[in-house]
Amino acid sequence: MLHLRQRRDSTPATTRWQNKFEENLEQWPHLNELVHCYTTDWVKDENKYGHYESVGTPLFHNQIYEGPDTDIETEMRLAGARRTKGEDISEDDVPSTSGRQFMEAAEGDVPHSDVPKHVGQSPLPAYEPAFDWENERSLIFGQRIPETPISHGMKISVKVQSLQFHAGLVEPFYGTICLYNRERREKLSEDFYFSVLPTEMQNAKITYEPRAVFYLDAPSASVCLLIQLEKHATEEGGVTHSVYSRKDPVHLTEREKQKLQVWSQIMPYKESFAWAMVSLFDSSTGAASVGPASPSSPLAPSVSGSSSHEGVFETSAKISLDGKLSYSNGNSVVVEVSNLNKVKECYTEESLQDPKRKVHKPVKGVLKLEIEKHQISQSDLENVSENGSTTNDSIDPGDRIAESSGKYPVNVGDDPQGSISKWNFHDGKDISANGANQHGSADFNADDFHAFDFRTTTRNEPFLQLFHCLYVYPLTVSLSRKRNLFIRVELREDDGDVRRQPLEAMYPRDPGLDASFQKWAHTQVAVGARAACYHDEIKLSLPAMWTPTHHLLFTFFHVDMQTKLEAPKPVVIGYAALPLSSHAQLRSEITLPIMKELVPHYLQDMGRERLDYLEDGKHVFRLRLRLCSSLYPINERIRDFFLEYDRHTLRTSPPWGSELLEAINSLKNVDSTALLQFLHPILNMLLHLIGNGGETLQVAAFRAMVNIVTRVQQESVDDAERNHFLVNYVDYAFDDFGGRQPPVYPGLSTVWGSLARSKAKGYRVGPVYDDVLAMAWFFLELVVKSMALEKTRLFYHSIPIGEDIPPMQLKDGVFRCIMQLYDCLLTEVHERCKKGLSLAKRLNSSLAFFCYDLLSIVEPRQVFELVSLYLDKFSGVCQSVLHECKLTFLQIICDHDLFVEMPGRDPSDRNYLSSVLIQELFLTWDHEDLSLRAKAARILVVLLCKHEFDVRYQKPEDKLYIAQLYFPLIGQILDEMPVFYNLNSVEKREVAIVILQIVRNLDDGSLVKAWQQSIARTRLFFKLMEECLLLFEHKKPADGMLLGSSSRNPVGEAPASPKYSDRLSPAINSYLSEASRQEVRPQGTPDNGYLWQRVNSQLSSPSQPYSLREALAQAQSSRIGPSAQALRESLHPLLRQKLELWEENLSASVSLQVLEMTEKFSMMAASHSIATDYGKLDCITAVFMSFLSRNQPLTFWKAFFPIFNCVFDLHGATLMARENDRFLKQVTFHLLRLAVFRNENIRKRAVVGLQILVRSSFYFFMQTARLRVMLIITLSELMSDVQVTQMRSDGSLEESGEARRLRKSLDEVKDETKSASLLYECGLPETTLLTIPDKMTENRWSWSEVTYLSNSLLLALDASLEHALLAPVMSMDRYAAAESFYKLAMAFAPVPDLHIMWLLHLCDAHQEMQSWAEAAQCAVAVAGVVMQALVARNDGVWSKDHVAALRKICPMVSSEISSEASAAEVEGYGASKLTVDSAVKYLQLANKLFLQAELFHFCASILELVIPVYKSRRAYGQLAKCHTLLTNIYESIVGQESSPIPFTDATYYRVGFYGDRFGKLDKKEYVYREPRDIRLGDIMEKLSHIYESRMDGNHTLHIIPDSRQVKSEELQPGVCYLQITAVDPVMEDEDLGSRRERIFSLSTGSVRARVFDRFLFDTPFTKNGKTQGGLEDQWKRRTVLQTEGSFPALVNRLLVTKSESLEFSPVENAIGMIETRTAALRNELEEPRSSEGDQLPRLQSLQRILQGSVAVQVNSGVLSVCTAFLSGEPATRLRSQELQQLIAALLEFMAVCKRAIRVHFRLIGEEDQDFHTQLVNGFQSLTAELSHYIPAILSEL
Repeated sequence: MLHLRQRRDSTPATTRWQNKFEENLEQWPHLNELVHCYTTDWVKDENKYGHYESVGTPLFHNQIYEGPDTDIETEMRLAGARRTKGEDISEDDVPSTSGRQFMEAAEGDVPHSDVPKHVGQSPLPAYEPAFDWENERSLIFGQRIPETPISHGMKISVKVQSLQFHAGLVEPFYGTICLYNRERREKLSEDFYFSVLPTEMQNAKITYEPRAVFYLDAPSASVCLLIQLEKHATEEGGVTHSVYSRKDPVHLTEREKQKLQVWSQIMPYKESFAWAMVSLFDSSTGAASVGPASPSSPLAPSVSGSSSHEGVFETSAKISLDGKLSYSNGNSVVVEVSNLNKVKECYTEESLQDPKRKVHKPVKGVLKLEIEKHQISQSDLENVSENGSTTNDSIDPGDRIAESSGKYPVNVGDDPQGSISKWNFHDGKDISANGANQHGSADFNADDFHAFDFRTTTRNEPFLQLFHCLYVYPLTVSLSRKRNLFIRVELREDDGDVRRQPLEAMYPRDPGLDASFQKWAHTQVAVGARAACYHDEIKLSLPAMWTPTHHLLFTFFHVDMQTKLEAPKPVVIGYAALPLSSHAQLRSEITLPIMKELVPHYLQDMGRERLDYLEDGKHVFRLRLRLCSSLYPINERIRDFFLEYDRHTLRTSPPWGSELLEAINSLKNVDSTALLQFLHPILNMLLHLIGNGGETLQVAAFRAMVNIVTRVQQESVDDAERNHFLVNYVDYAFDDFGGRQPPVYPGLSTVWGSLARSKAKGYRVGPVYDDVLAMAWFFLELVVKSMALEKTRLFYHSIPIGEDIPPMQLKDGVFRCIMQLYDCLLTEVHERCKKGLSLAKRLNSSLAFFCYDLLSIVEPRQVFELVSLYLDKFSGVCQSVLHECKLTFLQIICDHDLFVEMPGRDPSDRNYLSSVLIQELFLTWDHEDLSLRAKAARILVVLLCKHEFDVRYQKPEDKLYIAQLYFPLIGQILDEMPVFYNLNSVEKREVAIVILQIVRNLDDGSLVKAWQQSIARTRLFFKLMEECLLLFEHKKPADGMLLGSSSRNPVGEAPASPKYSDRLSPAINSYLSEASRQEVRPQGTPDNGYLWQRVNSQLSSPSQPYSLREALAQAQSSRIGPSAQALRESLHPLLRQKLELWEENLSASVSLQVLEMTEKFSMMAASHSIATDYGKLDCITAVFMSFLSRNQPLTFWKAFFPIFNCVFDLHGATLMARENDRFLKQVTFHLLRLAVFRNENIRKRAVVGLQILVRSSFYFFMQTARLRVMLIITLSELMSDVQVTQMRSDGSLEESGEARRLRKSLDEVKDETKSASLLYECGLPETTLLTIPDKMTENRWSWSEVTYLSNSLLLALDASLEHALLAPVMSMDRYAAAESFYKLAMAFAPVPDLHIMWLLHLCDAHQEMQSWAEAAQCAVAVAGVVMQALVARNDGVWSKDHVAALRKICPMVSSEISSEASAAEVEGYGASKLTVDSAVKYLQLANKLFLQAELFHFCASILELVIPVYKSRRAYGQLAKCHTLLTNIYESIVGQESSPIPFTDATYYRVGFYGDRFGKLDKKEYVYREPRDIRLGDIMEKLSHIYESRMDGNHTLHIIPDSRQVKSEELQPGVCYLQITAVDPVMEDEDLGSRRERIFSLSTGSVRARVFDRFLFDTPFTKNGKTQGGLEDQWKRRTVLQTEGSFPALVNRLLVTKSESLEFSPVENAIGMIETRTAALRNELEEPRSSEGDQLPRLQSLQRILQGSVAVQVNSGVLSVCTAFLSGEPATRLRSQELQQLIAALLEFMAVCKRAIRVHFRLIGEEDQDFHTQLVNGFQSLTAELSHYIPAILSEL
C-alpha cells in the first residue's frame, strides 16, 4: 500500500552533495534532519487518490431502426460490400465509439454452464459510453487532486558532435556550454565542459560523448546557449590562432601541425579562443507558442541556420524549439554553428555583449551540435501557460500515467519522472507519460551531464534535493604590468599551517563521472594582459557546517609562453583569501587585495599587519560567489530555530526551553521565500516537537505549524484548495522520521483535539482555530499518513511478500481522541453550513476523505463508527446545504477502491456503506431541492459504472455480488413508487439505468424474491420496466407510427430537453460540450484519451468554421432557438454520429434487457413460484405491448421472436384467453404492422409470429375462428394506417409496396413448403409449429385451416385496396363506390361490428343516390346480423323462423355469421352492441327506406318482425303505431294492384363492357337496377359520363346501339364499347319458353315479393341479312340473364352469371303475338272483383285492351299476320302443324273479343254508347277481313 518511491532526486550526480569530509552529523540534529529530509526515499500511499483500472468500453454496432418503407440493413450490407471491394479501409475511418476499441469476444465461443447468457449488451455502457472515472471524481466538491513534485518546463539536451576548421583540427579544443539569458545577461545554468580532440590524440577507450541536459521554465526568445571555446595558450612565436580566421583558405603544413600538437602537450593552461550564441527559440515564435499548435503556425519547428543581425549582437545561429506538441517527433535538430567569433583577448561574460568591444573576427569553422527537446511530461507542457510560468496543476505521471481515463493499467517504474526540474532515470530510459512523446529517443545515459539550474535557489518553492556547493567566479585582476596570469582556487579548513594540503572539494572539469574531487582548480590564462579578465566558473563542494576558519584561497601565477630548456613553469605572484562564513551568502561582487606571500594565521587581523600587499594593498582582485545550498539557510531566524532545535534535541539547552519557544514563535516572521525553501525540514522538526515535546512545546509547535501552513496556503501562487507544496509534503516527503521515532499521529490528534475541545467548551482559542479548520485537510492527511506508515512498519517484515497487510486496530485512547476530534469538526461543519460558509463544505470534504483514507488503513468497523457519527449528525432529509454536504460525504467514501468489499457493521450484516448509501440516496430523491435529486441519481450511476468497468469485478460472481448489494434499492423504490414518479425524466433515466443494471446481474433466486411478495408489487416491478422502455425509447426524428417519417406530424420538440439528448446521461452532454470545445486537433494527438478521427479537410472552409467550438457558438448565436434539434445539428458530424450511435445502442440494450427480464419472469411464472395474476399474466402482456408499440432495432426483433414463441408455449392458454383479448388484439395488430415492413428480416419474423399465434389458437382453442376475427379486426385498423396505394407518375393510383408486402406475408403464412426454412431463418427450431405443447396429446395443426384464415385476410386486404384505388372516382362512379363498400362489408363479415359498419356506409351511399330499395336492403342486412347473433345467443324474442323470414327479403342474410359473432368479443368490438334495440332500430330504418321505395309488401314483412318485440315488452303504444302503419301499408298495396297502369318499382338495364380501359369490368355484363323513371337515354348518358372520364388520349368510348351479341373480333382496338339494353325481370313461375309476348301487367296477378334474379329481353332479327323484314322474315331471339344474387340487392348492379337464349321463328312470333292479346283480354274478363262497387277501374282497363285489339284503325296487327302467313307464298312454306296453330290462335282471339264486347255493353253507361258502337263496327269489319283468309271464321263466330 505504501510504496517507497525512489526519490526523484534531480540533483545531478555532478552537483549532489556527498559528505566528503566525513563529518559526524549526529552532533547537529538539524543537519541530520535536513540530510534525511532530502535523501530518504519518498513514501507515497498508492491508494490515496484511488486506483482504478477499467476494462475497455464495448464496441457499439450501428443499430438499425427500420420503418415500414426502409431497408437500411440491406443498404448497409451493400455499401459494406462496395467498400470492401472499392478500397482498403483503414481502421481509422471507422468512427471509433470511444477511446480505444476492444474487440468483443465472439459471443458463445465458450459455453459456460453457469454464466447467465444475456440477450443484449448491458445498457449501462451505452448510457455512459464515455465514462471517465478521473473526470467523475474531479467533479466531487473538494476533490483531492494528486500533485506531482513540481517540474518545470522542458529539458534540452545538447551534444557536441564535431568541430571542424578550414585549416583542419590538429590541436585539442575545449569549451563550455551554458544556458544564458541575453537580455538580463545572466547565466541560467552551470557550465558544461566538453573537449574536441584531433583524431590522432583521441583515446580509443572513451567512446561516449557526454551530453549536457539543461532545464528551462518556458521557451523565450532571450534564452540561448552560450558556447565558449578555449584552446591551449598559444606559444610565443608559434602558430597563432589567426590561422583559423583567415579569409583565404590555409592548410597547415605537417611541421606546423606537429609543433601545435607538441606544444599542446607541454602547455597545460588554456586561453579563450572563440564564442557563439545559439538562440534556442526564434523570436518570431516566442513564448506564446506554448500549448497546442494554433492553426496558423507550422507544425515542424523551423530550424534555420541563417544568420540574422539583431542589434549589435554578432550573427547568431537560430534554432527554434517552439514549445509545440508537434515537435518533429523529437528527432533531434542538428545545428551547425558557423558564427564562431574569435576572441582577441581575455574577457568576462558580461563584456561579451558590450557594444564598445571590437567586432570579433569570424572563425572559419563549424561546430556541430545536436540539440533535442524533451518533454518533462506531456501534461506539464500543456500547463505552461502563456506567460511562460508553469501553472501548478501538473500531473504526476506515476499516479495517472493514463490521463485518458484510467483505461489502461498503469505500471510505471518506481520513479517516473516529474521532480523539480530534472532527474536521473534509474534505467536510462525516458518513460514517457501517457505515451505522449513517443519520440523518447532520449535514452538518457548515466554519463549525461545535468547542468544545475541556478533558478532552483531563487524559486519560491521547497528544496527537494540535497545540494550544497559554491560557485566561484574570478572576474578581473588589475595589475600595473602585463603578465600571463592565471588563478588557482582552493578551499582550506584553517590558516594555521600554510603548508597544509587544501581540502579535496573542487569539482573536476573533466566530464567523466569517475573523476574524483580535486584539491584545486585553475582559471584560463590571460595572456599579456594588464587587466586580466576571466569568465571561468569554479565549483566546489562545501562541508556541512563551516567554521569561521573555512576559507577560499586564491593563488595568482604567471607563466611563460615559450619553451626554453624545459617546459614553462608558473611563478607565484600573490595570494588572496576569503573566509566563507562572512561572505558565502553574498550575491554581490567582492573585491580583495592581493598578498605577496602567506604567513600562518593570515586570516586573523593580527596576522594581517605582517602582510605585504601588491599594488599598495588596493583591492585589485574582483570576484563573485554563488552559494547553492539546501543545507545552509541564509535566513537568520531559520538558522536560530535550527540551532535551538539542536540544543533542545541534544539537551544542551536549559530545561525550560524558552529560547526554543521564542525561536518557534519567530518563525512567523520569516520571509516567505526562505520559509518555502526550507518548508519540509521545518515541518518535520515541528512535528518532531509535537510528537515528543512537553505540552507547552507541543502547543507552540502546533500553533507555529498552523501558522506556517496557513501562510504557505495563502502566499503561494496557486489558488488550489490544497496547496501544491503542502500536498507534496504530505504525499511524498513526510515519512514520519523513517520510523526512527514513535509515530506522530497520537501527539498531533491530542494537541488538535484538546484545542477543539477547548473551543467546544467555549474558551477563547484565538484565530488559530479558524486556521486549523481551513487547513484541516493537511493535518488530517498527516494523521492518516502517519498511521499508514506505522502500519506498514509494523507488518513490514512479518508478512510474506504479495500478501495484503491486515488492517490496523487503533488503540482505544487514540481512537477515542480521534472520535472526539471528529465530533467537534462535524459540529463545526453543521454550524457553519447553516451560515452558508464555504469553509464548511471544504471541511466536510476533508472529513470525508479522512474516513476514506482510514478505510484503507484501520479496521473498517472503527471507521464505520465515524461514518455513523456523521450520519447521526446529518440524519434524514436536512436543509439543502447540509444535505448536499451529506451527499458529498457519501460520494467520497463510496468512491473507495474497496467499497464493494467492505464488511457490515456487525459480522452478520451486508456491506455497511452500501446500505447507508442506498438509504440516503433514496431519501434524497424525495428532497424538495431538485438539484440534490439529480446529484443523488448521478452518484448512483457513477458508482455502478465504476463497478461495471472495474477490471477486478468482471467475473459473473462478482457482478452478482454487486447486484445483490444494490438490490435493496429496487425494493425501496417498489415500496414507494411515488418517489420514483416524482422525479423528472433525466433523473428517472438515471434511476432506470441503475435498476436495469442491477437486475441484469442478479441471479434468478434474488429476482424471485422481488416477485414473490405480492401481486401488486410484481406489477409495480414491471411498471418500472415499462417506464424504462418509455424513457429510453428511440424516436427517430418525426416518427409516425408507421410512416417512417410522414409529413403528418411536425417535428415535435420534446419539452425542455437538455442539450443534446435527454436519453444519454448528463455526463455525455458535458462530454459532448467539452469535445465541441476542443479544437479539431491534428490527427493522432491524444485528446483526453479519445482519439478524434481525422477530420476532413472541408472542415476549415470559411462557411464551416475551423473548430467545433466556433460551430457551436455559431449555432447558438444564430436564430435557431437552442432547441435540442438545433444543438444536435450544430454538433460536429463525428460527434453527432457518435451521439446517435450511443443513443441507438442505449435504446436497443434497454429493450433487450427488459426482454430478458420478461423471459425470466415467464419461466418462473410457468412454475408458479412467484406472486402474479395468473388469470391474465398482465405483467407479461403489458411489457409485450410496450415492446411492440415502440420503434425497436433489428437486433431486438431478432431476439424477440424466439422468446415470444417460448412465452406462448408456456402461457398460450392464458395469453389467448378471453380476458386477454386486448393484448391479443395489440399483438396481432403489431405483427401485421411488421408484416408490412420492407426489411425482410423483420417481415419474415412477423410471419412466424402470426404462425405461432395460429398454433396457440389450434392447441388452446381447437379452432381459429376467434383468431381470425382478431386478425380481421386488426387488419382493418392497420388499413387506416398503411398507405395501400401510391401515385403513378401519371397521377393515377396503384397498389403500394406496403400492400404488396402485406399480401406476400399473408401468402407466406399459409405456405407449407417454405415454413421450415422460414422458422430456421428466424432462429426457431424447424418443428416449432408441429411440436405438441405439454399436457396435450394429439397434433392439432392443420394447414387447410391456416390457408382458410390467410385467404379471408387476403380477401379483406383486396377489398380495402380496391376501395382505396377508387378514391379519385368515388364521387363520380357511384356504382363502383357502392360495390367497394359492399366488398368491404363482405370481406369483414366475420366481425359483426366491421360488417355492420361497412353496410351502414353502403346504406348512406345508396341514400345519397336515392336508391332507396338498396339502402333498405343494407338496413335489413344489418338487422339480420344482429338478429342472428341474438338468436345464436338465445337472447331476445326471435327464433330461427324470424331469421328465415328476413332472409326472404334479403337473401344476403347468411347463416354462417352466428358462430363468429359470439367469437368476436374483443375490446371495442363485439356482442355488447348487438342488442334487440339495435336490431329494432335498423328494422325501422329499413321500413322507412322501403316505404320510400314504394315496396310496401317488404314493409309489411318487416313490421311483422318488429311487432313480437313490442308484444314481449307490452309496449302497447308502439304496437298501436305499428298496426296503424300496417293498415296504411296494406292499403297502399291494394292501391298499387288496382291501378290500371301496372306498378313497376324499377327499370332494369343490361350493360356490357368491352375494352381494356375498363379494367376488371372488361368483357363482363351487369344488370343495373335504376329508378322507374330512368329511360334508356338517361342511363346511356349517365354511364357514358362516368366512363368518358376514364379514357385517356388513346381510347374513345363508343355505345353499341342494339342488343345483338357482341363478337370480340369485330371490336376495334383503342375503342371501349358499352352495350346498354333494357331488360324485363322474370317472375319465379314464368314459362320462358312460351312464344307469347310478355305483358307485365298480365303477371302481376296477386301481390308477391318483387325479388328478381332473372331478366330477359327479346331481340328481333332476320336470317336473310336484311335489317328489317316483313313479319314473315322477322325472327326473335329471347335472352335470359341470371344474376349473381337477386334484386333489390345491397348494390345497384349485379354481375350476370349465366346468359341463355332461345330463338323464335317468324310464325311462332306471330302466333305468340296473337296468343298474348287473347290472354290479356281473358285475364281482364275472368278477374274476380270483390263487389260491384268498383266497376270503374275494370271498365277502363277493358276499354283500353279492346281498343288495342279490335278498333278499326289498329287492326293492322291481326290482319298483317294473316296477310303475311296465310296468303300466297309463305303459306306454302309453313308446316301444316304451324298453320293449324296459327288459325286456331286467330279463331280464339276473335271469340274472346266477342265475349269482351258483350261484357263491355253490360258495364257502360250513357256516355260510352258511341264508343261501344265503334267497337262493334270494328269487330265486324275485322271479321269480314279475316274471312278472306280463314273462311271458317264466319261459322265460328
